[in-house]
Amino acid sequence: MDIQLSSEDEKQSKNTHSFGTLAIDLGNSTTVVAFQDELDQVPKLLDMPPISRTAGEIPSLVWSSNKEEKKLLVGQEVIELSLNESLEGNLSSDFKRWIGSANKSFANQSNILPEKAGEILIMQIWQNLPKNIKVERLVLTAPVETYRSYRSWLHDICSSLPVKEIALVDEPTAAAIGAGLPSGSKLLVVDIGGSTIDMSLVAIEGGEGKADPVAQLIRFDGKDLEGKSKQILRSAKVLGKAGQRIGGRDIDRWIANHFFPDNLPSELLLNAAERLKCRLSDISLNSSDTLTENIEDQTLGNVSINLSRLSLEEILLEKGLLNVLSDLLKQTLASGRANSCELENLKGVVIVGGGANIPLVKNWLEENIKPVSLITPPPIEAVAIGALKLTPGVKIKDILNKGVALRCWEKRTNQHHWHPLFMAGQPWPTSNALEIILSSSKENQFDIELILGEPEFEGSYEIRYLNGIPTIKEKTSEKIFIPWEESSTLIRLDPPGRIEEDCLKLRFKINDSCQLTVEGEDLRSNKKIKTLVLGSVQ
Repeated sequence: MDIQLSSEDEKQSKNTHSFGTLAIDLGNSTTVVAFQDELDQVPKLLDMPPISRTAGEIPSLVWSSNKEEKKLLVGQEVIELSLNESLEGNLSSDFKRWIGSANKSFANQSNILPEKAGEILIMQIWQNLPKNIKVERLVLTAPVETYRSYRSWLHDICSSLPVKEIALVDEPTAAAIGAGLPSGSKLLVVDIGGSTIDMSLVAIEGGEGKADPVAQLIRFDGKDLEGKSKQILRSAKVLGKAGQRIGGRDIDRWIANHFFPDNLPSELLLNAAERLKCRLSDISLNSSDTLTENIEDQTLGNVSINLSRLSLEEILLEKGLLNVLSDLLKQTLASGRANSCELENLKGVVIVGGGANIPLVKNWLEENIKPVSLITPPPIEAVAIGALKLTPGVKIKDILNKGVALRCWEKRTNQHHWHPLFMAGQPWPTSNALEIILSSSKENQFDIELILGEPEFEGSYEIRYLNGIPTIKEKTSEKIFIPWEESSTLIRLDPPGRIEEDCLKLRFKINDSCQLTVEGEDLRSNKKIKTLVLGSVQ
């Protein structure tokens, strides 16, 4: 016998559960979790005791015991037991910056790998969600600089979660959507997080009689949201972007190094430096007011660190923070000009992230973006709230951050070289394919290997770690290409190629999921080469 719910029963079921979208913005020091009910236009920050510090804010901390039956603590649990100042390898903090990074030599000296710590935190967030929350869509955010490897990591750890849709947006785009500017606006987003600084020029479509955008999330697994929306796709377009691996935690290291230049800073000292930095960001203070933090360090003993805002600013200037900001701003605006967008065309500049509170940074931005005004939404939750606004209905057109090149044989020099396929700033998905003809490099060649790479960060400055302290260095002008970690692709030659014979005509494109694809034909036999997916470009 079938049992059907009455309309009153259905109403009661809806009243007891909230169905909607969950956003997780994994941060270097704070992770923000927000939820939007499908029947509610206002998102809310989720309180998740015992792991949340306040509603929506979870300290990005993971602690694991050394015992056989491992005990895991995350977020506020770590702080409540004073384990966030542990000097042992059981604690993992400051780990987001290292996810997707090839160099992990200074990843907090923790026994927990950064990728594993991030996985633990996300899984614990899922397990501690309020019981009345029913997640139908999960949207996560990713930094610009390591977007491609970060996306791959998120895909792996989230594939087992019981949710129908998983999507990904880059952090600056989410911040732009959440800034609340009118449709048709162009704006610059400056995101100063704990581990990275990202700048992004974003154009929100709409206005002047055009339909307002309702953002479609970038699909995390590369699949379309079939049947979810019948409306015409409208776009929020990224016109320029740049990023650098430097952030709030590096400022903490600089403060600690200022007081104890001969010691590698402990977690205890870094936490004290962070508290001092946050207190000095209070605009009600005079620049000469000196604040104090007392700590009991295992190596240093009982010590006090005293700092004024003026002294902090001298440290930041000496370390070159404003040089990095200037370099990123130049790159981003240059990319914007290539897309017919000048600084004067911007509706505003939005600053988010924990570093948004530092007066020196805000004052520098205000001076260098004139006559455009600086917009300061709540810096911590702005990205997560913006991600929630990216609901199905509008497709996000983006641009490449680093570009991609193909290793080719050059007849003239008789050696291999890197041939650019798509440059940084190239919009994707691409509308037209890039056509290339490849030749054999030797007699009786049985296949042609497609080896792909990306140029190193093209700014004027790079971050090097000297004795655990981040140092800003000017870069050389030589462009270096880094081969992708993914295995190369072989295309068989039938018949085998003769030396310097034109063999393949290939057409490269970037699809809706930011994947580089190739198709083509053998010029000698006209045999078609079916479409191959070579890997993610970002």
